[in-house]
Amino acid sequence: MRPGVVVLASLLVLLGAVPARAAEPSPLSLADTGGGGQLLLAQAPRANSTSGTLSWWERRDGKWVKVGSAVARFGAKGLVEGRARQQGSYTTPTGLYDLPYAFGIKAAPGGTRVKYWRVNGSSWWCEDTRSRVYNRWSEPLARDCRASESERLISYATQYVYGVVIGYNYAKPVKGRGAGIFLHVNGCGATAGCVSVSVDAMRRILRWADPLRRPHIAIGTVSGVTAITRY
Repeated sequence: MRPGVVVLASLLVLLGAVPARAAEPSPLSLADTGGGGQLLLAQAPRANSTSGTLSWWERRDGKWVKVGSAVARFGAKGLVEGRARQQGSYTTPTGLYDLPYAFGIKAAPGGTRVKYWRVNGSSWWCEDTRSRVYNRWSEPLARDCRASESERLISYATQYVYGVVIGYNYAKPVKGRGAGIFLHVNGCGATAGCVSVSVDAMRRILRWADPLRRPHIAIGTVSGVTAITRY
């Protein structure tokens, strides 16, 4: 993990609190955008919020241009700074993360360029802190990974129609900090710690994301109370 605090202070005004013609926030408000040319911006009004917005941006001629946006859902217990998060807390980790690959029960939408793994009946995400494959895709389920402590991906028929792995606690996993943090399709309510959007938004994001432009996701709050840490 690479530290480097980026605070979302003055990133945007409270959702719905400005006229439609007010200037929109931009990734230029961030001290670090991951160094690539594409960025997803997940923003909640407050640290205890369970919903907010997800917007996606790309650099064109040296300027950040907003490409799309959608209503987003966050953890049932709100958001918390990534390095302070604990597994099972139902919080979404704030931070700046890469997006290792996408996955889904359905085939990738036409035009998808990012690496895409198809979910089948043997696809699991290991969340067992005792396992050597903690916070990793496991197919089939590793012998040292308990099914009771993991997700059988195909069981989430709605949420995992399409998904993208968020690189939280991924490169060098710290056991107990949390596993299986994704951008995925909305379920029936708030998430267990992921970011979720509509199925249409997921299709648009998958078609938009270009691995050559090194897309990242920044997750944070409007007020800047919750900091963003780069991983």
